[in-house]
Amino acid sequence: MKAFRYVLDPLFAASCALYALNRWVIKPHSSIEFFHSWFNDVLLIPCALPPLLLLHRWLHLRDHDQPPTALEVAGHWLGWSVLFEVICPRFMPHTTGDPWDVAAYAVGAIVAFLWWQRDLRPARVPSRVA
Repeated sequence: MKAFRYVLDPLFAASCALYALNRWVIKPHSSIEFFHSWFNDVLLIPCALPPLLLLHRWLHLRDHDQPPTALEVAGHWLGWSVLFEVICPRFMPHTTGDPWDVAAYAVGAIVAFLWWQRDLRPARVPSRVA
């Protein structure tokens, strides 16, 4: 089994690049609501989880270098959803909770989890032609 590469993971690098591209290139020149409201939310788990898990590893809160588990992904999705969409809007007057943001976080979490688990799936055995 391959070790999880944390901030060297290709999904992390691609997601961070897409975030920057959206922030500085797409949003300023587009009126498409998806790019203004939810695109970066989809990238939350793939961008934020690898460095956080690396920090957990350095602090000995994580005792392995395997890809993120379903519990790690789901726990961080839930924690960040509550923080950003429930707690922050109560204390930061310029923010509002948005259930569509939570859905976007979930889409990103599911895609990221499937990406990170791809090396753990059994390889397909080619069928023999008779």
